[in-house]
Amino acid sequence: MALLTVFGTAKAQSSKTINVVTTPVPFLRVSPDARAGGMGDVGIATSADANSIFWNMGKTIFAESNSAVSVNYNPWLRDIAPNIYMGVISGYKKLDDGQAIAASVRYFSLGDVQFTDFNGNLLQTYRPREFSIDLGYAKKLSEKMSFGITARYINSALANGSDGQDVYKTGSAFAADISLFYQGLNKAGEGFSWGISASNLGSKIGYTDNENAKEFIPANLGVGVAYTKVIDEDNKITFALDANKLLVPALEYTGVANQDFINMAKYRQYSVTESWFAKNNSYNASFGAEYGFKNLFFVRAGYFYEDKSQGDRKYATAGVGIKFSNMMLNFSYLVPTGEAITRNPLSNTLRFGLLFTNNKK
Repeated sequence: MALLTVFGTAKAQSSKTINVVTTPVPFLRVSPDARAGGMGDVGIATSADANSIFWNMGKTIFAESNSAVSVNYNPWLRDIAPNIYMGVISGYKKLDDGQAIAASVRYFSLGDVQFTDFNGNLLQTYRPREFSIDLGYAKKLSEKMSFGITARYINSALANGSDGQDVYKTGSAFAADISLFYQGLNKAGEGFSWGISASNLGSKIGYTDNENAKEFIPANLGVGVAYTKVIDEDNKITFALDANKLLVPALEYTGVANQDFINMAKYRQYSVTESWFAKNNSYNASFGAEYGFKNLFFVRAGYFYEDKSQGDRKYATAGVGIKFSNMMLNFSYLVPTGEAITRNPLSNTLRFGLLFTNNKK
């Protein structure tokens, strides 16, 4: 369905095929919090906070506070439209020393969209929006190891009415995340940590009554490592690296009369579980660093890399964090990169977040 999902292919001068794997509800792949946004979008193995449910639910039980709430605001395509944004709220509560629960809501507003017919006549103005609701649970397996599971409801309202052939409706899907986390920090807070997270494992999503037109949501496998070095009692620095693979089938192209045609029949034949193991080249990696002074002031930087065949997104990020008692302010900035279709939607925008912690038993 062209209105909802766009697949692209092209031949580069090196004869390498550009076959970008895309999915509906892409907001689920956007870094939801300003702290990770300042570190190149890493978060699988970094220290736990109220946003851990988005990255690795398992690490929540290792958070320093007994409970916390976070609010984040991410503007989108700020250079084009003022009312496209993603708002996020999340939080967790430790039940005891070995268990924690968490919840979150992501809301993505796509602004006002005008729908026209083939002659350019206005049919209607519609405000598309998407959201997800998460519930998570984390449990310690040992003093250093934990696992997490998150259930997710996804709702996507991109259009309504009819184009003469199909009647559009709100799409919905259910998914789950499964994650592991190992915290290798010593008593001084120094050491290696790692994590694994399989996210958005769930049903397809459709926007009409045609069952054959449903698309795969962005299932993803991510692994991350982080190392924290304590310089002295006032200074420490953390380095983190994440690698991700999208678990969605790539469209195959069949050459007919010297042209490329999409083999949709083969794409549609995958079941949801088969799609997780389908072949594609959709990999990306991100690296970030965070310097902390007295656990009150933080400076962050990072870099994100994606192969040219998958969209060629490459960008640098920077951010800061300032803590006041039980409240923390986080800001991140994505350095403008790319042109035309490779331009990142968050380029030249400032994202910010508020984090509230509660250490009371």
